[in-house]
Amino acid sequence: MVAVAHRPSPTEPARIVAPATISVVICAYTLERWDDVARAIGSLRTQSRRPDQVVLVIDHNDEMLERAADAFAAETAFPLDVVANTAGRGLSGARNTGIEWAWGEVVAFLDDDAAAGPNWVDGLLTAYADPTVAGVGGGATPDWGGEGAPAWFPEEFGWVVGCSYRGLPETADEVRNFIGCNMSFRREVFWDVGGFTEGIGRVGRKPVGCEETEFCIRLRHRHPGARLVFDPELDVRHRVSPDRRAWRYFRSRCYSEGLSKAVVARNVGAGDGLASERAYTTRVLPGGVLRGLAAGLGGDTRGFRRAGAIVAGLALTSLGYLRGRLARPSLG
Repeated sequence: MVAVAHRPSPTEPARIVAPATISVVICAYTLERWDDVARAIGSLRTQSRRPDQVVLVIDHNDEMLERAADAFAAETAFPLDVVANTAGRGLSGARNTGIEWAWGEVVAFLDDDAAAGPNWVDGLLTAYADPTVAGVGGGATPDWGGEGAPAWFPEEFGWVVGCSYRGLPETADEVRNFIGCNMSFRREVFWDVGGFTEGIGRVGRKPVGCEETEFCIRLRHRHPGARLVFDPELDVRHRVSPDRRAWRYFRSRCYSEGLSKAVVARNVGAGDGLASERAYTTRVLPGGVLRGLAAGLGGDTRGFRRAGAIVAGLALTSLGYLRGRLARPSLG
């Protein structure tokens, strides 16, 4: 079923302990990812517990909006609403539009180029049985295609391609923020905290981000006792497009991450905005460099390249952060 005319009433729902319904929001912006979008929706059809609603938000692309409305008009697995992004262009605006349309007690976000594991929906809902849990997220396994990851690519920088990385919890645990392609929140928190801040997140191919980081920190400021739980078992497969395999993209994404972190630090304070990064840069990255050097000295020369990529990635991210703090660039 495709509905484009009636959105739910923005009435704050009553607080409940164990949510019974879930809406999944998928945001898309280009027909180049049409097959990915179809795969993402297909992964929801095969869930052990299907979502109660799927909202496909098309980000300012009339041709794609028309094609999606036609393609999914006969959807029978779940109610599927194809809607246009009525907020500002970009991922934050599209997510906020999806939130407005979602009526499930939990709102989950799945990237347009990600496919959910078969127990993803059920696992998300189960975690909300704890009334202190305000959000639940999961891991993201990179789908590099047949060639696998580039030889120089370090596991510590999986976030560059929107995936899990070395340093994340290996079992279910509290985190500061989630991976954007695989996260969910109780719907009621959006009425309290607001939506995702526009001007921070990705717009088209521009490799900025951190909108989910800023949102999660705002949530914790508003509700200090709220728990954000990351469970690596609630996994999705996130496709890595050919352009993101390139060294050029790695450099650009690292630098842009620094710019984004500067915006987050200004919005919520450097203490919260950089708390996780301090542990990452002082423990995780040095360990990665040492492992790379050890591998290189042991005869695997790819280790030297991975160690070099870690050093370069940290330097570029730091440079972007410093420039962002000094110049205060606009990311929108």
